[in-house]
Amino acid sequence: MADTDKKQTGAPESASNFIHNVIDRDLERQKYGDRVHTRFPPEPNGYLHIGHAKSICLNFSTAEKYGGKCNLRYDDTNPVKEDMEYVDAIEEDVRWLGFQWDERLWASDYFDKMYEFAIQLIKKGKAFVCDLNADQIREYRGTLKEPGKESPYRNRSVEENLQLFEEMKEGKYGDGEKVLRAKIDMASPNINMRDPVIYRISHTEHHNTGSKYCIYPMYDYAHPIEDAIEGITHSICTLEFEDHRPLYDWVLQELEWEAPPQQIEFARLNLTNTVMSKRHLKALVDEGTVDGWDDPRMPTVAGLRRRGYTPEAIRDFCERIGVSKANSTVDVALLEHCVREDLKAKVESRNVVEDPIKIVITNYPEDQTEEMEIENNREVPELGNRKVPFSRELYVDGADFMEEPVKKYFRLFPGNEVRFKGAYFITCNEVIKNEDGSIKELHCTYDPETKSGSGFEGRKVKGTIHWVDAKTAVKIKIRNYDYLMIENEEGELALNPDSLGETWGYAEPAVSEAAPGERFQFFRHGYYIADAKLTTDTEKVFNRIVGLKSSWKK
Repeated sequence: MADTDKKQTGAPESASNFIHNVIDRDLERQKYGDRVHTRFPPEPNGYLHIGHAKSICLNFSTAEKYGGKCNLRYDDTNPVKEDMEYVDAIEEDVRWLGFQWDERLWASDYFDKMYEFAIQLIKKGKAFVCDLNADQIREYRGTLKEPGKESPYRNRSVEENLQLFEEMKEGKYGDGEKVLRAKIDMASPNINMRDPVIYRISHTEHHNTGSKYCIYPMYDYAHPIEDAIEGITHSICTLEFEDHRPLYDWVLQELEWEAPPQQIEFARLNLTNTVMSKRHLKALVDEGTVDGWDDPRMPTVAGLRRRGYTPEAIRDFCERIGVSKANSTVDVALLEHCVREDLKAKVESRNVVEDPIKIVITNYPEDQTEEMEIENNREVPELGNRKVPFSRELYVDGADFMEEPVKKYFRLFPGNEVRFKGAYFITCNEVIKNEDGSIKELHCTYDPETKSGSGFEGRKVKGTIHWVDAKTAVKIKIRNYDYLMIENEEGELALNPDSLGETWGYAEPAVSEAAPGERFQFFRHGYYIADAKLTTDTEKVFNRIVGLKSSWKK
């Protein structure tokens, strides 16, 4: 693995931020006076993912730190791929993460200005209309080792270029028939500077400008102009735009912009077991591999939200990993650790059993029901206690019984005594089976002198398990998620066929009141959320947010 693509298994509690160091120096030199103005510029062609969340947190929190501003600006220069559904989703994600933009803007707000600036470049002899098609332009561009070849249309006169560009705007030519290119240097070692295309023809209706334009600016041309018009001081981009920065600077220099913004690049977020590409994620949605952009297995912000992740946990994660100039891959276990750390201090516990086995306490009064007082969160006493019904017939988790126990198994098995959390010591006496040999129920006895909270200080037991009262149990659907992507034998990411495991279980009666989006710790199982889409008054569906154990080490 190259030095520029190291696997990062952890991160310091407070990672450094070289971008803020740059801003500190700029403020000291008064490069932009006392102003700090950033922007988050998504293209509305898909839902945002966890990588975009890093950029959102960086841009908005940077503006907050320096008392500056941050714009939300849509890069809507390619109407073929864009949709207002994505705009609504982006805004919901930004707000959910805890941020609010100063202005909501569109690249298309500046189409008139961009056209005027293109005319200005043509008049300066810095842009020309080219008739080469896309394949020919690619062929003429050269390689990293060989210089490019000039287009035969490069030396058209200013007058001819102005006329042709006007005809492009008027719709005289078809898609791909002509383009406007910057005239820079076909021998530049940076391929992006070899007369890049800055306008292309696309006879597509635009959501904002309608049919006014059939020519649209390319991102590398539009981006610096948008930043400059808005007064952006620090244009923070991911590392793949580093080679595009000379073009960014060239555009503003040729337009003679005073105090132009500066582009600063940082390494994008890469996570283990995670696809970080809108194109690939869209394919998963379009092919029906997942249940939409907000499928809880998806690394989209919408998916993470439905899965039960909290905005506080995601912001904490982004703060911990910091920003860097070197590409690296962060262990997804760190993100899960941040979620677990956040939830353990704010959610209440509930008893839920999967693969339930019925327990009959044979020496417990048949018509008696007690209310056991159990703490809601052992680590946060302020969350108080709750009362859970306990009677003669109960359910325990299927994993908490073994008829023939393995070594060091301390839960229920014939002849063994365990503690039912918040209740009594219980001894398993007999296994009752159905005709097919499956377990029907376990007959047990309890010791009434061992009630929790009674000050009992007698014998000790090694096993403590949870339970649910059979008479009042609530049946719920449980969806236990694994990673959507896993490494195959070749070390490449592939779909995990076991990414979703659906089962059912019994829960204590308080769970029947769970509202969509409400989170709990299912005791000894993990953290769960009532699915925002599927949970109703009559059916409770819970998604596992994250398990209780962490594989990440500080």
